[in-house]
Amino acid sequence: MSAPVLVLGLGNDILSDDAVGLHVAHEARARLAGEPDIEVRATPEMGLALLDEIAGREAVVLVDSVQTGRVPPGHLHEFGPGDLSQVLTTSPHFLGVGETLALGNLLGLPMPCHVRIFAIEVTDPFTLGTVMTPAVEQAIAAAADRVAAQAREFAQAARAAKRSVALA
Repeated sequence: MSAPVLVLGLGNDILSDDAVGLHVAHEARARLAGEPDIEVRATPEMGLALLDEIAGREAVVLVDSVQTGRVPPGHLHEFGPGDLSQVLTTSPHFLGVGETLALGNLLGLPMPCHVRIFAIEVTDPFTLGTVMTPAVEQAIAAAADRVAAQAREFAQAARAAKRSVALA
């Protein structure tokens, strides 16, 4: 049985800054160790492949890179699924998230009730390499703290909902 809350880091570990979502997930996993209601995963998958990861969860926290050019590298953006149509980005993963959630709903899959998307502004998501730019690398710890806090909040809400159903 899957944990009700999923933290899912997205990225490509050989495309410089695009790997930041994977690194944040790794750091968040350490912060969330021992939390039975939260699973942390990292994947290079995108688009429709994410349906297998998120269907059946009560809540999902997604972490990815984004390049808007509007804020400095390392800035942590936070979005709900309804905000995605307003985001202009060049990330190969990020644009597909909203459409993936919508498709899951259209297909009648049990999609998460709560979704939060964290996107770290990056400098270079396209250059082959395993070293991130300094500003992006320095943002990992704070992003992992915020992601872990959001996951705990979702887990607490899921536990409260189960208690209220049990009492009814």
